[in-house]
Amino acid sequence: MNKSIASNKPKSKYLFLGIALAVVFIDQLTKFLAVQYLNPYEPVPVLFDVLHFTLAFNSKAAFSIGAASTWVFTIISALATLALLWWGPRSRTKAWLILGGFALGGVAGNLVDRLVRSPGFPNGHVVDFIQIPFNFPVFNVADMAISISATLIAIRVIRGDRIGGKHD
Repeated sequence: MNKSIASNKPKSKYLFLGIALAVVFIDQLTKFLAVQYLNPYEPVPVLFDVLHFTLAFNSKAAFSIGAASTWVFTIISALATLALLWWGPRSRTKAWLILGGFALGGVAGNLVDRLVRSPGFPNGHVVDFIQIPFNFPVFNVADMAISISATLIAIRVIRGDRIGGKHD
């Protein structure tokens, strides 16, 4: 029985917001620890040559796109946060609530940085610190949440699922 959760709105909002808050908390905690214990741009090996922690402050969008446009990304992130806050609780399945919660947590985690970190509102730099091989850009927990949720959402849509709803 694949039951919709539309009739259980209060619980669905808690699941959605709980996941988002957990992602923001973990993201901000790991960024705090990175700033406290890492020196900027000095790689620290964590798992052989597969994983390093390298503190970086990113004023650009994902993958360092858009130099000198931080305020634009702040506006886009704020609008995405508002859209996810509106859309997320309206999802009709647990899977969509979970994906929406991860997306919201990731977007909000990086938005916090843009609003409160140096050089200041709304141009704050996002803290990145996770580095993997293959010349891949340095990233953070929020970036992982955004990338994973976006990938899974795209796969579901390609397979014919409606965003927020059940398969037609």
